[in-house]
Amino acid sequence: MPKAYVFTEYGGPETQTFVDLPRPVPGPGQLLVAVHAAGVNPVDWKLRAGYVREVIPLTLPATLGTEVSGVVEEIGDGVKGFAVGDEVFGALPFAGGYAEYALLPVQSAAHKPAAVSFTDAATLSVSAATAHQGIGLLNLKPGATVLVNGAGGGVGVAAVQIARALGATVIGTAGPGKAELVSSLGATHVTYGEGVADRVAAIAPNGVDAILDLVGGDSLYAVAHLAADKSRIITAVDPAAASELGSGYFQVEQNAEALSPLTGLVASGALDPHVTQVVPLAEAASALAAVEAGHSLGKTILKVR
Repeated sequence: MPKAYVFTEYGGPETQTFVDLPRPVPGPGQLLVAVHAAGVNPVDWKLRAGYVREVIPLTLPATLGTEVSGVVEEIGDGVKGFAVGDEVFGALPFAGGYAEYALLPVQSAAHKPAAVSFTDAATLSVSAATAHQGIGLLNLKPGATVLVNGAGGGVGVAAVQIARALGATVIGTAGPGKAELVSSLGATHVTYGEGVADRVAAIAPNGVDAILDLVGGDSLYAVAHLAADKSRIITAVDPAAASELGSGYFQVEQNAEALSPLTGLVASGALDPHVTQVVPLAEAASALAAVEAGHSLGKTILKVR
């Protein structure tokens, strides 16, 4: 039977294990996808840890993983625009990606062009989509200075590139181990931690025009005063801080209309997903552990086929 990597109860990595599951059967509005690649994201371990169990209850055991790419094996009733054999990518409803087969809702699926690899496509529906929409909400003009707070992870890497493609000057906060990566993207790297605002101010003495926050908490509060207009601060992770600061919070939209433009950015070379680690599904535990510890550079992908 097909393999899947699941968590059996809310908690730490000790709750994770491989199981054999029957091949899923697509219901109305679903695609059965033979998974080729699955993205590894912080949201995966946060769901396992139960951080949002009150608002997103999952039936346990639940298969980890929220973004995949692959080939359509079967289609459910009412599905239009997709056929068996189509190469696709998309977002899963909070679980299901670390597996040989996944049920992908048609409303959060998009066609994968041949010019984009399965590996790159598996980065798009969470990380790149979040970056694209966050930068879009800031409405950056050429020459604007934007601070990407958390520039070294999958979302940050995409956000820096998208902002640079719009002609913005980008300052990116990240750990010292990610300085080379952030700089290679065309951003000015600033190290996290005490004194971060002073380090940013030394680069942008007049402050910044906008902030895209991917960290939240104290890290956001430490730099928020650098944007004179707090409405020009957008966070993807901290709605409470957004409310207190008078800034914006957004949740990523994962539908074909939102996802399809991302493949064009990749195909044109404007967006390199920076997949820095590709590991087999059998090594899902170590891949997720690296992401959970914050040690991964760029994007980690599980290769399933």
